[in-house]
Amino acid sequence: MSAQVLHPRYVLPVAPANVVLEEASLALEDGRIAAVGPRAEIDARYPGADALRLDSHVLMPGLVNAHGHLAMTLMRGVSESQPLDAWLEETIWPLEARLVDAEFVADGTGLALAEMIASGTTCASDMYWFPEAAAETARAAGFRLQVAFPVAEFASAWARSADECIRKGLALRDRYRDEDLVQVAFGPHAAYTTGEEILRRLQTLADEVDAGIQIHLHETASEVADARARTGGSWVQGLDAMGLLTPALQAVHMTQLTEREIERLAIGGAHVVHCPRSNLKLASGRCRVNDLLAAGVNVALGTDGAASNNSLDLFDEMRAAALLRTSLTEDAAAAPAAEMLEMATVAGARALGLDDEIGSLEAGKRADLVAVDLAHPGMQPVHDPAAQLVHAQAGRHVSHVWVNGRCLYEEGRFHTLDLPRILARAAEWPRRMAS
Repeated sequence: MSAQVLHPRYVLPVAPANVVLEEASLALEDGRIAAVGPRAEIDARYPGADALRLDSHVLMPGLVNAHGHLAMTLMRGVSESQPLDAWLEETIWPLEARLVDAEFVADGTGLALAEMIASGTTCASDMYWFPEAAAETARAAGFRLQVAFPVAEFASAWARSADECIRKGLALRDRYRDEDLVQVAFGPHAAYTTGEEILRRLQTLADEVDAGIQIHLHETASEVADARARTGGSWVQGLDAMGLLTPALQAVHMTQLTEREIERLAIGGAHVVHCPRSNLKLASGRCRVNDLLAAGVNVALGTDGAASNNSLDLFDEMRAAALLRTSLTEDAAAAPAAEMLEMATVAGARALGLDDEIGSLEAGKRADLVAVDLAHPGMQPVHDPAAQLVHAQAGRHVSHVWVNGRCLYEEGRFHTLDLPRILARAAEWPRRMAS
């Protein structure tokens, strides 16, 4: 593959230094970032390269959505204004039992990919039924995906037991073992739906195959209270006793944390995935992000599913997370824009075990990157590009998206997705749900 050189107005590499560079360019070669440096230097090193000028743009790493249920885009707006328990038990689980199959997952995942790509996300984690359909949809689209295959002890349309979940998930992992774009992780739904024996087994398997474990943990105050009533402690304490608080663990939501629990997460090296808008909408509780970061815990961002958030725009998630942090701490300096951008890029990559490959614009890493056009009234004037990305609806002004150096999206056009077909398929599902 011949080299391509990108000449943006600003470069935001995130790492090794989280600074905004001007008069800088990137060279891409064989799906990777070949060089980042001063424009004159890059031009001199790559004199015959195909060049793309992005005169009003910020070039930055692709965003990493570290937790979602992608196919649930087809349930966007279903049963609003319910608390989590009622929402799940009265609406979502009955709908899933009646409708969810491989076709549903393929259609919903395609819609989710279109939404995420157009708003700057190049990598996501998905936890949902029929993960084979999600994995294939992402691979065909050239999108990077962690598939956390669900493990639960209740029967579903996909598997009748936890044993069957594990058997199917390991087969899926074998299928994608040599696939760069798709990695397979374990996805136990929650500690209250997956017993200790299964969780210990998953830890052993994850160690054997070097895979991540993503789990909903401390999602609500009632979940934590139920754990204390059932076990005499919290689920974080329970996982700690089982030896699961390790760098393989991706703990999602993490509300109602004590100082001791934060300390144990930091010692074990577990990652936290913060889903601020889903938590706010379902009144699920508050994640102590500032305290987690201060303790040294890696905190990434996730959107959760569109049924509990309504949007998969991770730029919007950044803004919500920043405002929530400053509000809860009553400190306007509690959520610096640079730190929020780290949470949405390299911290997400670190949580998924991909930070050696993606999450920052560094030579040798995969060329997963996005360009945001600042030449719009709502993005002008530009005093601080990083703050503009976090607080000024940047997801609506993404102009280009690359994964592995391949352009997936350019000025409103998808190169790997059939958007009219995706939208037509999505439009059929409300009728099916209502029938």
